[in-house]
Amino acid sequence: MVALAIAASTTRAFAADLPQRDGPGARTTNKVPHIQIGAELVPELSDQLVRQAATLPGVEIRKTVISLPGAKGFWISEQIELAHPEAIVGGREFAHIHPDGSLHISLSPDRAKEAVEAGWADFHPWSHRPGWAGFVLLYTPRSSEEADVVLQLIFDGYEYVTGRKL
Repeated sequence: MVALAIAASTTRAFAADLPQRDGPGARTTNKVPHIQIGAELVPELSDQLVRQAATLPGVEIRKTVISLPGAKGFWISEQIELAHPEAIVGGREFAHIHPDGSLHISLSPDRAKEAVEAGWADFHPWSHRPGWAGFVLLYTPRSSEEADVVLQLIFDGYEYVTGRKL
């Protein structure tokens, strides 16, 4: 089993800067459904990301309410107050992971821009719509090091949407 190096209690030191993603950028569609083209899933990494997301306070893994069949939604409990409810594009689902390991997530618009510029993400084709400015597709991680960065971005999305610091 692949282990991710980041633990929820140690993420803040890593959060300031995103490393540049190695290699060529992933290809994605420029329409809905917005998906990564030719992604190669590493099941252990995807499974570990889902397990780590489920450890966030008030987060449940559910069937997605806004994505393709087979995607898993990262749902924030009704008991958690949202700092940026406008950033959630369906129900209380702040992110969802696709069967290929890529995932959509609501980040702050600044963090989304950083993720795109560092080669980790593409903006959703509807990112020009109100509330969608920070909605990005994070690429399928190819290694445990890449999964660590994706996990950090999941934590960042949770913090943005809830206003809670981890």
